[in-house]
Amino acid sequence: MQTTQLPPGVEIHGKQIRVYFRYDCATSRERVPGNPADDKAITYAGNLVASVRHEIQAGTFDYAKYFPNSKRLKENRVEHYLNIWLDIKKNQTADSTYKGYAGIVERYIRPKWGLRQANQIDYIDIEHWISEELSPLASKTIKETIALLSQIYQLYQKRNPGAHNPTQGVKVRLPDRPDPEVWTRDEVDTILSTPAHGGHVQELNLITFMLWAGPRVSEAIALAWEDVDLDAGVIYFRRARVRGPFKATKTRRSTREVELLRPALDALRDQYSRTAGQEPVTIEVTERDNRTIRIEKVRFVFHNSNTGQVHNSDSTLRDSFFKSHLADAEVRYLGPGQCRHTFASQMLSAEMPLEWIAKQMGHASTAMLHKHYSTWIKADAFNMVARANKRLKL
Repeated sequence: MQTTQLPPGVEIHGKQIRVYFRYDCATSRERVPGNPADDKAITYAGNLVASVRHEIQAGTFDYAKYFPNSKRLKENRVEHYLNIWLDIKKNQTADSTYKGYAGIVERYIRPKWGLRQANQIDYIDIEHWISEELSPLASKTIKETIALLSQIYQLYQKRNPGAHNPTQGVKVRLPDRPDPEVWTRDEVDTILSTPAHGGHVQELNLITFMLWAGPRVSEAIALAWEDVDLDAGVIYFRRARVRGPFKATKTRRSTREVELLRPALDALRDQYSRTAGQEPVTIEVTERDNRTIRIEKVRFVFHNSNTGQVHNSDSTLRDSFFKSHLADAEVRYLGPGQCRHTFASQMLSAEMPLEWIAKQMGHASTAMLHKHYSTWIKADAFNMVARANKRLKL
């Protein structure tokens, strides 16, 4: 029978002895083995909680040492919040974006920090990690990794107000953004005048279209005849295809009407006889909320010459046609995505209005052009000095 007065920090809960103490801005309660009616067990619990409080005050407290089976330990591990964060992102982001996040988490964050207690990692730990283990990676990858870890800690802080985020103050500097690599006008002409490698005319039409309309590859391969008005010379980008699934365009601004330059329009006219008569197929398109699905029946403009199906991603176009075609043309290799950069540079070199270029490419403002597509191809640009002399009558 209990006769001893309960020491500070000790309580009886049902048939269990518990100790309670303030730690890391929250009150912890942990069970202690023993019979609540046993004075010896209560005395033990009092000594235990006294030791805990002493070590907390001294800054030497090790939670796992005293309570190795604590639920709090499991819920305080980085991987606990890492898993919650991944579940949230799976519902919030596009499939391709989620796979990118998960790849970084599983390669770099979980192996290093997953089993660590979230409150036991500090700023110096992160800096050592960057300098000693992440240093072989590209600066962009390091920055993305730290940014994701910071988001995981922001989630941790929601559950633990007042907790620290060890990534706070960590800075990863990036090198100056290089100008996009693009083809000159002479290279473009050579690419398009070279006979289609393997007789794959549809792929050459697709490249022509991308070079002179400026879409993202994901938008071009998802273009359907239902989006094309050949008589008016305009098209509408309404969807994209990234690594398999169809989804809404990247941003609301990216859903747009595009006026076609002559080479792009001619490429579509050639494609019309090849694919416009095919039966429509039913596809699912994921909206930007990554939850809503819209059903469409469409006839795709460009097909993979090897499979007869729409291209699955930029990699199928690159590996099945583009690399070999550029080799045939004896033009330096750049990926299919550089068609968009080349279009922007050609339009800038031709002094087309920035607002018109931004609208064609689906950018919200001309600032994006200056940031991403500022390449000026000197060989293709007008002689600006001569033009200034003429206009100023110098």
